[in-house]
Amino acid sequence: MTHTTEHFASFDGTRLAIHTEGEGRPVILLHGLFSSAQMNWIKWGHGARLAAAGFRAIMLDFRVHGESEAPREASAYPTGVLVRDVAALAEHLALEPGGFDLVGFSLGARTAIHTVAHGILEPRRLAICGMGVAGLAGWERRADHFKRVIDEFDTIRPGDPAYTARTFLKSQGVDRVAARLLLDAMDDFDLARLADITMPTAVICGDEDFDNGSAEELAALLPQARYVAVPGTHMNSVTKPDLGVAIAEFLAA
Repeated sequence: MTHTTEHFASFDGTRLAIHTEGEGRPVILLHGLFSSAQMNWIKWGHGARLAAAGFRAIMLDFRVHGESEAPREASAYPTGVLVRDVAALAEHLALEPGGFDLVGFSLGARTAIHTVAHGILEPRRLAICGMGVAGLAGWERRADHFKRVIDEFDTIRPGDPAYTARTFLKSQGVDRVAARLLLDAMDDFDLARLADITMPTAVICGDEDFDNGSAEELAALLPQARYVAVPGTHMNSVTKPDLGVAIAEFLAA
């Protein structure tokens, strides 16, 4: 399986990494918060699974994540910066409306929804993973949780509800100064805009994943969506082959 990594300059010059597997119809995959393309898509074989199904898996590392740059200047984090990065990626790859598919997990799902609902990108099919209504409309509460992890990083101990996130953040080597700036660059989503997401959509979520609210409720609010349950919690559903199988089956339908 051919695996390549390249970098491109986003809208403000920040260098972002793109990992690619396979050939065929392009599929952009967006990872979760404090994770990376390697951790969400490559390590567990989801990119390879899509490649085997005849797709070209294009896996972006968001700024502050993976092999992408993590600028520490506040000017590098305007509101909606990740949406602008995804738009810059599509421009870099010269993707045409309807000529690619879009997949996101958790933060990547939020970013994909913002991007599509605001008419910035028009994928053929959309797969939203690890996301529910609360994760869209109640971002401030979720962001406050992660800001606490960053601000109290050295004092969080086992038994603290924030300890799991703290451990994961440490394991990924994320720059905490840049991460906090990024958290402030995200905002809540107007649920009324879900009506503007009209392409076939799969809302794929672990059957024990309630971190971002109800995925079934989110699917019911989208004009042309179906809910797909896969095994796992928010943290481990992405480690199981079922997630990649569900994505591939939906995109190939």
